[in-house]
Amino acid sequence: MSMRSVFLPVTATSRRDLAERLVQLVVGLVLYGVALGLMVRGGIGVAPWDVLSLGVAAQSGLGYGAVTNLVAVVVLILWIPLRQRVGIGTLLNALLIGPSADLTLVLVPAPTSIWWGAPLFAGGLVLLAFATGLYIAADFGPGPRDGLMTGLVRRTGWKVWIVRTVIEGSVLIIGFLLGGPVGVGTVVFALGVGPLIGWFLPRITALRQERSRRLATSVRP
Repeated sequence: MSMRSVFLPVTATSRRDLAERLVQLVVGLVLYGVALGLMVRGGIGVAPWDVLSLGVAAQSGLGYGAVTNLVAVVVLILWIPLRQRVGIGTLLNALLIGPSADLTLVLVPAPTSIWWGAPLFAGGLVLLAFATGLYIAADFGPGPRDGLMTGLVRRTGWKVWIVRTVIEGSVLIIGFLLGGPVGVGTVVFALGVGPLIGWFLPRITALRQERSRRLATSVRP
C-alpha cells in the first residue's frame, strides 16, 4: 500500500486558509479534551467511550488521559483491515485530547454535590458538541472512533445507526464490567450529543466555507 493511499491529501485555497484551519483543528481538539474532563468531573456518568477509558484506567492504574490516547491508538490499528485513510486531524485527535482532558481534571476540583456536578457535565456536553463542530469543519480527516464507524459502514453495508449502536454498546458494556462509571449522564450524552452537534456543525461549517471562499478570492490576481 502506497503512502498516498494511506494518508488523506491536504488541500487549501491558500496558505492562510491552511493555517487558519490548522489553528481551528487544534483549538477544537483541545476544547474537546476540556469538555471530556468537565464531564468526568461532573460525576454523573460519562459517554460510552469514556466509560471504557475510565474502566481501563481503574484496572491499570494509568491516568484517564493516557488511556484515552491508548484507546485511540488501538482504534487506529483497527483501521488497517478497513483500509481507512488517515488525516492530520486523525493523528492530532489521538495525541491532543488525552493531555487536554488530564489538565482539565487537574485544574477543575471535584464537585461537592450533584448541584455542582450536573452543571459541569452539561457545560462539558455543550462544549464537546461545539468542539466537535470546530475540528470536523476544519476538514483534516475523521477522528479515530468516527473513522472506525464509517469504515465498518463501508465494509459491512450496515446502516450508520446500527454500526454506531454496536460499537458504543460494546465499549459501554466492556467499560462497565471494568468498573467505568455509568449513570444518568451516560443517558443524557446518548440523547443529547447528536442534536447538539447537529446544531453546531452546519453553522461552523458554513462560516468556515465562507471564510475560505473570501480568502480564495483575495489571493486571485
